[in-house]
Amino acid sequence: MSAHRSPFPIRWLAAGGAAVVAGIIGVALVLQTGGSACAAPPSTTAKSGKATFYDLAGTSGNCSFEVPADDLYVALGPAQYSEGASCGAYLDVTGPKGKVRVKVFDSCPECAAGHLDLSRTAFKKIGAEVDGIIPIKYKLVTNPSVPGPISVRIKEGASQYWFAARIDNHANLLSSVQVASAGRSFTKAHRTDFNYWLIDSGAGPGPFKIKITDVYGKTSTVSSIKMSPGSVQKTSVRASSASSSSSSSSSSSSSSSSSSSSSSSSSSSSKKAASASAKAKPSASAASKKSSPSPSAPNPSSASPLLESATTGPAADTAVAGPAVDLAAAEKAPTC
Repeated sequence: MSAHRSPFPIRWLAAGGAAVVAGIIGVALVLQTGGSACAAPPSTTAKSGKATFYDLAGTSGNCSFEVPADDLYVALGPAQYSEGASCGAYLDVTGPKGKVRVKVFDSCPECAAGHLDLSRTAFKKIGAEVDGIIPIKYKLVTNPSVPGPISVRIKEGASQYWFAARIDNHANLLSSVQVASAGRSFTKAHRTDFNYWLIDSGAGPGPFKIKITDVYGKTSTVSSIKMSPGSVQKTSVRASSASSSSSSSSSSSSSSSSSSSSSSSSSSSSKKAASASAKAKPSASAASKKSSPSPSAPNPSSASPLLESATTGPAADTAVAGPAVDLAAAEKAPTC
């Protein structure tokens, strides 16, 4: 199965008013059906780095999500993408013009740790598009507000003999997903780098209960999920809450047709060259969010190393304006 993201993207960066094409060496993404080889607890400590922007070529990102309605998303390099473990998390990113919250949506094979490749809409909220590349500070958000309740998408080709589902609106990084068909016990699924959870031997005909657990130990359970490949099934269960204690709740789900290009794991995506003169996409106005209480310590055995890798600092001659962020000392990168 090939990655959704083109291994040969091209960026246009403006330097001193002149357009400079950044030469990129493609890095092939190999499908990993096991856990992350570089697992470490996520950190909410702010980091320094740099941001660029890109446009999707009418396709989905490597996390297999539909494009967010507000068009605010980010692609991470291999170390921080962590074979899909960071998908669905949210980052607060501060640049010269202000701050924006983005959803981890895609992988960026050529990006080093600390290099965030933002959607054009997100980039324009924190920096001048003509700059092409800007210094930033960024951090993982704990218990972020999400656009709706948990949803489940059963993958095309799934059956009672092979189970594959994508979970969305889970808010925090996920630690595990377990699935139970009617009259059966829960079976643990394993995550792929394109953000589907698989049970290779199948989970039965359904309907299913799906139990998701985040890295802070918070558990939510959705019920009545049908074996309906290619449809997004919306539930009434919300994953994010002010409490970090484990909870379990169930709901009936409704199925709606999905035309997401993420439905085919064999399809490839490509990026359009981002022109500094191109018109920006419309975006929703940023809403202020209250801080959530500090959660319990994350599970180090299954968390993404999202913000633990060494980062690239901002340019020495460029100060980052906007909300003040208290930066801790740089953390040592984990050994992969």
